[in-house]
Amino acid sequence: MSTPTVLGEPAAAGRAPGLFSSARDRVLAVDIPAPTGVQPPGTEGLTTVLGWIAWGVTFLCVVGVFLVAGKMAFAHRRGEGSEAVGQLGWVMGACILGASATSLVNVLI
Repeated sequence: MSTPTVLGEPAAAGRAPGLFSSARDRVLAVDIPAPTGVQPPGTEGLTTVLGWIAWGVTFLCVVGVFLVAGKMAFAHRRGEGSEAVGQLGWVMGACILGASATSLVNVLI
């Protein structure tokens, strides 16, 4: 009689393999195909527009950082510098979201 195994490893002494180990091994052995990154024909214009949008988002993020920095400079001169820090956090969050949009969509798809 052979020694029981769980995922190729010997089972603990005195324990039989789990009830679903055979089914689990079959499920884990399935080869899941990876999607290919082939662009459908006729979508070249769409990628151009998406590139323009990405450029515009980057431009607006830079403008937002400059505006908040200027606001912080004027507020600091008046002694209220810490009030604009929250706005800088929102602008930086928008910058991070805009920069990572492609990666986020790839993870979710």
